[in-house]
Amino acid sequence: MNRTPARVAMAALACFGLSACTPAVSAFDNDPGETGYDVSHIEAVPEIAAQVPENIRARGVLRNGASTNWPPLEYRKSDGQTPTGYEIDLTRALAKVMGLRDGTTQHTEFDALLPQIGTKFDVGLSGFTVTKERLQSFNMIAYSQAGTSWAVAAGNPAAFTPEDPCGFTIGVQTGTSQYDFLKETSAQCEAEGKPEITIMPMQSQAQISVKVASGQYDATLADSPVIGYSVVRTEGKLEHIGEEFDSAPQAVVVPLDDPELAQAVEDALNYLIDTGELEKILSYYGASGVALPHATLNPEVN
Repeated sequence: MNRTPARVAMAALACFGLSACTPAVSAFDNDPGETGYDVSHIEAVPEIAAQVPENIRARGVLRNGASTNWPPLEYRKSDGQTPTGYEIDLTRALAKVMGLRDGTTQHTEFDALLPQIGTKFDVGLSGFTVTKERLQSFNMIAYSQAGTSWAVAAGNPAAFTPEDPCGFTIGVQTGTSQYDFLKETSAQCEAEGKPEITIMPMQSQAQISVKVASGQYDATLADSPVIGYSVVRTEGKLEHIGEEFDSAPQAVVVPLDDPELAQAVEDALNYLIDTGELEKILSYYGASGVALPHATLNPEVN
């Protein structure tokens, strides 16, 4: 998520335990991602389809790149290979509205995704937070809003304090704004004469959750839907701690030099919002309420 300065965030957070959860590894029993949301009934909108660039229309497929390590946004089915999640199904829904045969998703590690948008991939749906830095290089169509949340092992055996994380060992996914937040916060800790944070970056949030639950890490932080999914889906080995912070818009990423595709995606997202399809997709994965009332191309952010 988009981050506030470390000093402000540390002062703003309050520590309280909520629901329990265990680490997500892939799909769970009765996981909605095993079947996914059915988008077959969604029809093409001719005026939106007409905006799609010719090379994508000729191909008939909208190619998405995603790091499939963050349920419920994007993860993998129990076969360990097939992408699933609400942004995977949203990619398919966008393709339907845009008059294409399908929207496909290929896994790429998060920190390698952005350089491939516009070459290997047409779009990026992978929990991308809108930031000023990203807006300098990409078009971003915001469609949802989410914050950052913390999780610890059940009972908080390490006595982790989110309002003062100095000196703790914290797992975080590489390439994310949460990783940047931890680096800034750790520097602030040192400036105040406190122990630095031991930052443990990994590619998979699911693997991080396993290490937190087993006591190898003291805590983790991730997008609130990611932490919340684990809380809902698992069996009491982790729990929320602290309040959500740094709420910011998340977006579909499109190449900066492709205004036609950016407009088509914005219009398709608004069609899915207006018809209620976006909320249905989100609700299917337990993420009801994170959709914005209107999708916006390149919104202003702090």
